[in-house]
Order: sequence, then C-alpha cells, then structure tokens
Amino acid sequence: LFLAMHYTSDTTTAFSSVTHICRDVNYGWLIRYLHANGASMFFICLYMHVGRGIYYGSYTYLETWNIGIILLFAVMATAFMGYV
Repeated sequence: LFLAMHYTSDTTTAFSSVTHICRDVNYGWLIRYLHANGASMFFICLYMHVGRGIYYGSYTYLETWNIGIILLFAVMATAFMGYV
C-alpha cells in the first residue's frame, strides 16, 4: 500500500516513479526491495510446500491436492498480472 501511494502505472512515467520511490521517498528503496524479495521468498516457500507434498505422497488425497494445485495456479496468475 505504501508503494502504491507513490507509483504511477502510466507507461511514460512508471520508470520515473520507481526511481522516485528509490531515491526520494524515505526508506523507499528498502520497502521496494523487501517487497520484491518477499514475493520471491513466498514463491520459494510455495514450491517447497508442493515439493514436500509430492515427496510425502500427499497427492493421494485428491480433493485436497486438487484444491492446492488450483490455488497454486491462482497465485501464479495473480503474480503474473501484478508483474505485467
């Protein structure tokens, strides 16, 4: 929410708003990098969780497994839409 207060999504001013956040906003660089690295860590934990489910055979519980995979794809789609 803090980053959204200073970000503009217009194609001509998006890059300059990111540089404004990193250079002019107090600790904006820290919040931006925490946000980017936190999102990456979230996906690493998510993939490790799926890998653990495969390793321990949790896929035999089909209803739970299918809901988890649907949630995985929903999170991936949300992240893609946030990136684009």
